[in-house]
Formats: sequence, C-alpha cells, structure tokens
Amino acid sequence: MSDAPIAGTFAILGATGAVGSTLARDLAARGARLVLLARDEGRLAELAGPLGARTGLLADCRPSAIKDALVAACGGESVAGIAHCVGSLFLKPAHRTTDAEWQDVLDVNLSSAFGVAMAVPEVMKQGGAVVFASSVAASVGLANHEAIAAAKAGIEGLARSLAATHNRRGIRAHCVAPALVESRMTADLLARAGMREAAAKLNPAGRIGAPDDVARAMAFLLDPANSWLSGQVLGVDGGQGVLRPLA
Repeated sequence: MSDAPIAGTFAILGATGAVGSTLARDLAARGARLVLLARDEGRLAELAGPLGARTGLLADCRPSAIKDALVAACGGESVAGIAHCVGSLFLKPAHRTTDAEWQDVLDVNLSSAFGVAMAVPEVMKQGGAVVFASSVAASVGLANHEAIAAAKAGIEGLARSLAATHNRRGIRAHCVAPALVESRMTADLLARAGMREAAAKLNPAGRIGAPDDVARAMAFLLDPANSWLSGQVLGVDGGQGVLRPLA
C-alpha cells in the first residue's frame, strides 16, 4: 500500500469485508478520516474503534435505505471519496436460478450501488471520487456467472453515467473489476477439492487475488492526486480479463 498522506474523509460501505477492512486500515494509516458502514454491528465496532471512525449500519440493500444510511453516517460532512465494497458470490447457470436468488444478487450488488449513486449529491458537495466493486465476470464470459455478471455489468454502466452526470461538480466515478480474491466470502468455494489449484491455473498471474490487491487499486482511484481519471474500470485480475498466455 502507498504510505503517502491522503487528506479528507472517506466512506466505505461493506467495511468489514476483506477488501473494505484492508482499505479502511490503509486510508487511516495515511491520515484519512473514515466513515464505515456494514451490516454486522459487532464486527463494525471492532474495526472502527482503533481507527477512530464514525459508523453506520446497513439494514438492507434497498437503494433508498443505502442512501439514507450513508447520508446519516456522514453527518452533514462532505466526503472526499466513497468506496462501495459490497457484493456477493453466486455461481449458478440462469436456467437453475430462482426468482428469489436473482433478486438477491441484484439487491446486494446493483441496488446497493444505486443507493450510493443516489446519495452522491448530498455527501460529496466538494467533489471527489466514488469507486464501485465490479468483477471480471462483467466483461469476460464465465460459465455459471449469468446473474452476477449481469449485476456487475450494470454497476459498470452506473459508474460511467454517474461520472458524466456529476462531471462539472468535480465528482469522478470508477469501478474495480477483480478476479477471484481470498476472503470469507470465497472461503467455502476455495475449500472445495481442487478448486484453489484450478482457479490459480486459470489466472495468468498463477494465483488467487489478495484483499490488498483490490484495496490498493481502490485507494489509487480514490486519491485526489489522480483526479484526471474518471469513468474507468480497472481490472484487478492478474490479467484474466484481457490476457490469453501461451500454455
């Protein structure tokens, strides 16, 4: 992670996840003030306490609920950046996906991101950057990823439109699009026989991603020093989205 100072207040949604918590600790170490939001009150308090962060609870993923929670947690302060580290892992072909499963994928991923977009005019009055969590699955056809690919592709479109809407206000919006990353969310998947080895072999870098890989990219896009970037989708995927190395 960079150790260059970073000024301002940054809000992180999904702060107790592997990427969100890594990002929170990095930004705090660089001097940033933090507003951390998550669903688990106990884990949120454990993370926020040592960092001196304000907190807010995410009760559900309805856009209006996400917006209200973010606005309330910011307490009227204009934040310099928002990181949307909210997401889910869902691997099932479309013909085996139920209506409830499809709606849950949309709610957790796309609806939560839309709630952030709704809050932007109220919590980013002095410009700044928003970074959303997408996935390599949004741009690469991966088997059994139909629902999550659709939701994440929607997030990428949302980010670009959001950046265009608020461009004159100095607000930028981006996405990071990781491949498979080590986390609590992926632990069961990676524990399956042969899955870890197969996933590493599929990736041109020859390994599973680490939370630090993604958090570092988000911190880069949030940094005011990189304000000439807007509307970008940064593949943090070991090259999986664009490379086809020789065997």
